[in-house]
Amino acid sequence: MAVETSGSAAIKIGPEDPRYAPLCRGFNPRWTARPDYIRLPRTGREVRSALQEAVDENASGERSRITVRSGGHCYENFVSSDDVRVIFDLTLMDGIYHDADMDAVCIEAGATIGQHYKSLYLPTRKIVPGGSCPGVGAGGHIPGGGFGLLSRQYGLTVDYLYAVEVAVVDRHGRAKLVKATADDRDRDVRDLWWAHTGGGGGSFGIATRFWFRDLPEAPRTALFTSGGWNWSELDENGFRRIVANFGEFFAEHQGGPDDPYADLFAILLLTHPSKEKVGLIAQLDSAVPDSARLMADFLDQMNEGVRPEMAALSEAVGEYPALADLQGPLELPWPVVERILGHAPNPRAGKHKSAYMRTPLPESQVDALWNGLIGDRHNVRDAVVQIDSYGSKVNSIGTDTAVAQRDSILKLQHQVYWPETEPGDDHLRWIRELYRNMYPGGVPVPGDVTDGCFINYPDVDLSDPAWNTSGVPWSTLYFGDKYPRLQQIKRRWDPLNVFRHRQSVELPDAE
Repeated sequence: MAVETSGSAAIKIGPEDPRYAPLCRGFNPRWTARPDYIRLPRTGREVRSALQEAVDENASGERSRITVRSGGHCYENFVSSDDVRVIFDLTLMDGIYHDADMDAVCIEAGATIGQHYKSLYLPTRKIVPGGSCPGVGAGGHIPGGGFGLLSRQYGLTVDYLYAVEVAVVDRHGRAKLVKATADDRDRDVRDLWWAHTGGGGGSFGIATRFWFRDLPEAPRTALFTSGGWNWSELDENGFRRIVANFGEFFAEHQGGPDDPYADLFAILLLTHPSKEKVGLIAQLDSAVPDSARLMADFLDQMNEGVRPEMAALSEAVGEYPALADLQGPLELPWPVVERILGHAPNPRAGKHKSAYMRTPLPESQVDALWNGLIGDRHNVRDAVVQIDSYGSKVNSIGTDTAVAQRDSILKLQHQVYWPETEPGDDHLRWIRELYRNMYPGGVPVPGDVTDGCFINYPDVDLSDPAWNTSGVPWSTLYFGDKYPRLQQIKRRWDPLNVFRHRQSVELPDAE
């Protein structure tokens, strides 16, 4: 463990500064803040020094929270809200480099997914198997157990995390900069590393840097395809067959050394009927033996029993507008696939929900999906229930992390968007009701079929008894049986609860 207790001054931005207003809100324009000031640190030492100053101010009352932003893509108001006093914006901490002393790749917390191509892939051909949205910052993506297009092939980001640097505040109110590694002999220090392998952001301190070892190389090329089924020609039977075909395929192909589809990643986009098509995206490393035939067979299985069969996209679907001009399957260099899916859409207000599936979607869930989508077909809505393939290497890599969900085959993200100038009440009502109707008790309780929710798609409705009537708390939905350990780590490293939001890890009850 290394601890530093001194540092230089981070940039301080107050309300009179022209940079202040755009830094008061994140990517989702639903949320804004009016903090006393914003800090723009450039180093971990600057973070520590500024954090000590913020703690020494000893603020109390309604506006007392200290929050942290890396990329700004938090779906809820955990970073920007009325009770925020200070925001630490880590945008300037965006380095990605080889650290010879650590013998690892270092990624600073403000580095975004979009920067990985230039700073990691081009020099090394290595990749972190994370997401594709270019604006997402490492400081939030990694601690939540980020995943992406290569996760079935290589696992999660945290499966390669060796060390983390965190600015913490001890029980005496002293800010310290702690470096914790996976092989620390001090159990408390190793636990701090472990908490950042799926425990989520904003609960333990300010993560400033991450170190990775044994990162995989990106595929040289990937087979990529996109297509869809016209809503105007799709009946209930066809819709059900599409959802069933997708789920049954990945239930059959959960990975393993003899599974030819262990590396296939696919996304099913169950759009709102005001869109033209239900969409499908798939990619497979071209180096997989007989990859072209495997992709063709996958598409055939997706079309089985569906009339008319899938056609190329002619309109942007869901979150991927670049697909409108593509047909496939095409063999493309891997960075091209990343750029196709890694678009940066215009900021819109939005609401997101999630679910892990241990099985294909049962009839009751498909009923709720069909009724929720078709029953609303007369409205125009920018909405999609996105089903990602999951599992394979994620479930078999065998690392000890804080990610609770390691035997799911699918991951769902329920999304709706609207212009930031509109209140969005009807969109919120619609997605809340659709989600509630999909799951007994209104949420995907861990069990034989579902396995909770993804902390990186936070949803405060999970804490609201009006929408979660299951009796299962939000903490169990995100963290399962890992939560008690996370609470003990919280007590050790943030005993004053400096780092808190509406769904941060809670301090355990006094013993």
